[in-house]
Amino acid sequence: MGRGRAKAKQTKVARDLKYRTWDTDLEQLKKELSGGDEGGNRAVNGDDSDVGGDADEYHPRR
Repeated sequence: MGRGRAKAKQTKVARDLKYRTWDTDLEQLKKELSGGDEGGNRAVNGDDSDVGGDADEYHPRR
């Protein structure tokens, strides 16, 4: 018992997601996909210089 409200809310959210109109910035998406954003994710650009500093200090419990 009590499933009615939860199901109604899930249905409302699903309908909202299905029928909402999204304002997509296609130019920004193009920049992100092409790697044109210089301040973006360094791992995508191949710069992983910040990886490994703390990894050497990790000692799992035995």
